Amino acid sequence: MADEAPKLIQIAPKGGEKKDGFNLVTERVVAVNPESRQLEVELLAYDGKTVVLDVAEEALEDLKKLKAGDGATIRVVEEGGKRIATSFRIRAKDPNTARADAMLLDLKDSHWLNRKYAAEVLGELKDPRAVDPLVSALNDEVGDVRQRAYDSLIKLGGPSVPSLIPLLASEEDEIRQSATEILRKIGKPAVEPLATALTDADERLKTRIMKVLDRMGYKPKTKEQVKTELPRLT
Repeated sequence: MADEAPKLIQIAPKGGEKKDGFNLVTERVVAVNPESRQLEVELLAYDGKTVVLDVAEEALEDLKKLKAGDGATIRVVEEGGKRIATSFRIRAKDPNTARADAMLLDLKDSHWLNRKYAAEVLGELKDPRAVDPLVSALNDEVGDVRQRAYDSLIKLGGPSVPSLIPLLASEEDEIRQSATEILRKIGKPAVEPLATALTDADERLKTRIMKVLDRMGYKPKTKEQVKTELPRLT
């Protein structure tokens, strides 16, 4: 449970009638604790910080229907300095999010056809949660699954790059080559993350990154070049 919670502000039409409490919309329920009559939710509008709410007696049965990961609209009132949830409404997931959830499960299925289809669909949905599972699928025992994962990582573009960079130093030729080709095909969105990765890369990885950047037609500037480009103070 969070120690410090962001201040919640009720926004109402100017001059409009004030109602008891306000609706708090959350994309993710973090924790549900019916025994202590508390609920923790993540607030995307506050950069992912969480807030703990006490739950009114009349809302306990509804609280038991919530589970971690749900999105919900929560009616909140403030009494005695405490935020108290008086009612809950679980919000239906976006259809694409629900489909992505299903495909992420199918990507681990024992039947290769299901894995192949899942890898393909995840690229079309462009859900960033699919990046690491698709990177793992580059090691799949079935070539068709590996190919679909390869294609989908290109479609996902920039979000794929950080997870692909370490593969440039892989001991396996196929994995190293796949990562190189995917990054080249992602193109411009991959340049800055690759250049940034040079800072902390070991010599082996640094060499691989430089080769990829060179093949993409990009040459990082040396310190001397940067100095000469700095404007002179007069």
